[in-house]
Amino acid sequence: MLIMTIKDVEQVQTAFSEAGLDYDVELTNGRISIVGPSDIVSSEVGILFSRLLANWVYPRRLGRVFDSAGGFILPDSNLTAPDVSFVRAARLRQSPRYFGELVPDLVVEIKSQSDRIKPLVTKILNLITLGAVMGILIDPDEETVTVYRHQGEPTILNNGDILTLPELFPGWELAVSELWPPIFTEEETQG
Repeated sequence: MLIMTIKDVEQVQTAFSEAGLDYDVELTNGRISIVGPSDIVSSEVGILFSRLLANWVYPRRLGRVFDSAGGFILPDSNLTAPDVSFVRAARLRQSPRYFGELVPDLVVEIKSQSDRIKPLVTKILNLITLGAVMGILIDPDEETVTVYRHQGEPTILNNGDILTLPELFPGWELAVSELWPPIFTEEETQG
């Protein structure tokens, strides 16, 4: 089996771009994975989480928040792009015009309609092993948020619970119920 490299990923991305295709590409253990567009519920959950986190992070100059297009070259030579990620300011004083060559401090995966949970958990746990402070799995189908850390069992949060990540964001709180796309009433859509 042919082992692929970051250079191969760059060539695939260039070919996609030239063909007008918009796919995310990851490299895992020498294998390129092509990720197509997500369902719109997962996309909306991602933007809601990113916005709520970024609204806390940027005014306090704590670091940088990235979306699913932000790729990171990991110490094991893999390339990954979590759905949402965060890197502390002290670790990334300025963003390069390239992939980040580090493990994000926070990695967030959002289950899309076609995803299976086990590969998402494996990805999160691998990133924690490589140096992420914590990982989060958001499951819009079950309306749960699971927080993974280096030590201890995962913490599962449901609607009515408050997500806090004091290791990275002291004082930040997010009601789990704020992550789910709203349903607009008929009155709201008039006019």
